[in-house]
Amino acid sequence: MAKELSIEEAVERAKRAQEDRIVAIRQLAEARQGVADVREETARELADLQASVAQRVGDAEREDVKAYNAALSAGWSSDELRKIGFTEPDKKVRAKRRAARKPAAPAAPAAPAPKPVEVSANAQHVNA
Repeated sequence: MAKELSIEEAVERAKRAQEDRIVAIRQLAEARQGVADVREETARELADLQASVAQRVGDAEREDVKAYNAALSAGWSSDELRKIGFTEPDKKVRAKRRAARKPAAPAAPAAPAPKPVEVSANAQHVNA
């Protein structure tokens, strides 16, 4: 015959089973926090990298515009540079396109001038 389980033994077994479940929850919570931390860190790294790349591209574009303008100052025309194979710098072209897209505002029709109010010498002043 099997020995009967005492109350203390039953409670102890339940506690061990519960502890195992709690350990599993703790491990899951730590893993999820790890995922959140890695996502946050990589998002920050990506933003820093994008800012660095944008800075490098901007620097290169400014240098390109400077070199193009130096060639113009040295006596080369835009047409000559284009025939050689050097079109206007991208930054310069984009700025021109933006400026060209803005239509001139049409002149608004002048509003009729208000009629002058005639005041006679005998008019009385009304105090408000």
